[in-house]
Amino acid sequence: MSKHPHLSNPSIGLGCMNLSHAYGSPLSEEAAIKALQAAFEMGYRHFDTATLYGAGKNEQLVGKALKSQRDEFFLASKCGMEMLDGKRVINGRPETLRRQCENSLKRLQTEHIDLYYLHRMDPDVPIEESVGALGDLVKEGKIGGIGLSEVSASIVKRAHKESALTALQTEYSLWTRNPEIAVLETTQALDISFVAFSPVARGYLCGELTDISTLEANDIRNSMPRFSAENYPKNMALLQDFLAMAKDLGCTPAQLALAWVRSKGEHIVPIPGTRSISHMQDNLNASSLTLNAQQCSELDEMIHQGNVSGARYNAAAQADVSTEEFA
Repeated sequence: MSKHPHLSNPSIGLGCMNLSHAYGSPLSEEAAIKALQAAFEMGYRHFDTATLYGAGKNEQLVGKALKSQRDEFFLASKCGMEMLDGKRVINGRPETLRRQCENSLKRLQTEHIDLYYLHRMDPDVPIEESVGALGDLVKEGKIGGIGLSEVSASIVKRAHKESALTALQTEYSLWTRNPEIAVLETTQALDISFVAFSPVARGYLCGELTDISTLEANDIRNSMPRFSAENYPKNMALLQDFLAMAKDLGCTPAQLALAWVRSKGEHIVPIPGTRSISHMQDNLNASSLTLNAQQCSELDEMIHQGNVSGARYNAAAQADVSTEEFA
C-alpha cells in the first residue's frame, strides 16, 4: 500500500475505536468482526486502531477480522497511551513505545504496521526522543511511517526534523476548526498527510442524536461540554440549516460533513468511526460527493468555532493535547 494514507484508495478510512471503546457498551466480538469484514468488502482500505482502545481489544479485533487480507489494506495504530490498572496512562519513553509496538504487532497478527502514531505527546519526554524511537522501528521494518496525534504545528516541525513524519491525526469537522489555525497549512507544506478523526462531530452532524439523555453512562460524550444539557439544544438549533442543505443536495448529513472535510485539502483523509454497517457504507459513499466553492463557503459560515456552544474537551482531556486553540 501507499506510504501516504491520502494516496490509498478510497480516500475515506475507517476509525475502529467505536467498536470497542468510549461510546457506551462495546459490540460483541462476533458483531465487531462481522462489521470490520463488511467494511473491507464494501471497499475500505485504511483501518485505524490504537493500543488504548478497549485496552488492546480493538487491535485484537482488527487482527482477527482482517489477517487474511493484511496485504490489501493500509493499517494504522497508535502507541504512547494505554490502560494500566483501569487508568489511562501517557508515556512516550522509547522503551515503552518499543514494548507497545511489539504488543501491537502480536495483537494485530502482523509483522508490519503501515503507520504508527504517538497517540499523545508525553510532556515529560522531548518529542525528539519519542519520534527518534519510532524512527528506529521504521529502520527495523516494524512500522512503515510515523504519525503524531493532537499536537501543534510547532511540535510537528520539531518532530519532522528528527524523523520524517507520514501523518498528523487530529479532530477536524465543521464544529472543530482548530487545525485551520496552523496544522493544516504546516502538514500541507511538509507533505504530511492530515488524518481527520471525528469528522462527523461524534455523531452531532449526522442529525440523529437529538436526545442526549439516551447516551449510556459510559459514553465519552457525557464528559464533553458541547453535549451538555445546557449546550446541546443550542447546537441542535444551529444544525437545522445544515440538515436542510443535505436534503437539497440529495445526500445524507454525514456525507455532507465528510465532503466538507475533504474539500479542505487534497492531503486530508477523514476516518469516521461507526458501529453500524449501513453507516459505514453511507460514509464511504461520501468519497464521490464534491462540493463547489459556494457550498463550502455557506457551510463555513453555518457552523464554526464562533457560534458553537461549549468547548471541545473538558479541562482534563484538554490538558493532554497541545493543539492550537482559538482565543
